[in-house]
Amino acid sequence: MASKQQGHIKKWQDDKGFGFIQTENSDSVFFHINEFKAHRRPDVGEQVVFTLGQDNQGRMQAKDVQELKFVQQKMAQKNKQIRQRNHKRSAQADFEAGQKKRLFLGAGFYGVLILLVVMDKLNWLVVGWYAALGIITYAMYAKDKAAAQSGNWRTPESTLHLLSALGGWVGAMVAQTYLRHKSQKAEFRAVYYLTVVINMAGLLFILAGGGGLETLKGLL
Repeated sequence: MASKQQGHIKKWQDDKGFGFIQTENSDSVFFHINEFKAHRRPDVGEQVVFTLGQDNQGRMQAKDVQELKFVQQKMAQKNKQIRQRNHKRSAQADFEAGQKKRLFLGAGFYGVLILLVVMDKLNWLVVGWYAALGIITYAMYAKDKAAAQSGNWRTPESTLHLLSALGGWVGAMVAQTYLRHKSQKAEFRAVYYLTVVINMAGLLFILAGGGGLETLKGLL
C-alpha cells in the first residue's frame, strides 16, 4: 500500500478540473478533480493528504486526495474507538478478576465455618443456616433483577439487606458480582457492607455462646 503524503493545494484551475499540490519537500504534484474525495471543489491553500500514483501515460500524479481535517477527524474517531475497546477489555478483565476474588472469599468463609465445626467450636446447624440463607438471598437478587428488566414488582431493598444481615451476605456478594445487580449503587453497597459487619458480630456472639446450637435455641 502506497504511503500517505501531506501538502497543500498550490494551484487550482476550476474550469479545467485540475490543479497542483505543493508537498512538504517542495515537490509540485498534479491532481485531477476525479481524485479529490470531498463533495465540493478544492480550495487553494487547503491542507490535503494523498498517495502518489501514475496516469495512463506514466506521469506522476496525486491519487485519493483528501482533506487533512477530514482524515484527522477519522483518525481521532478511530483512536477513540480503540481506547474505548481497550477500556472495555480492561474493565472486563477487572470484573473477571473481581469475580474470582469474591468467589474465593465466599468459599473461604464457608470453609472457615466447616473448620470451626470440625474443631467443635460451631454446630452444623449454623453452617446449614448460612448455606440456606446464601441460596435464598442469591435467588431474591436474581428475582429482583428479572423484575427490574421486565418492569414487574420489585423486591424492597430492606428485604435484601435483612437477608444479608441474617447470613445471606455471601449469596448477596455473589449475586452482585455475577448478576451485576445492585453493584453500582453506592448507598446500597454501603448498607450491604454494614449488614456484613452486623452478621459477623452475630456469628462471634454465637461462637462465644459455645458451639452455636444452644445459642440459636436460646435466641429462638
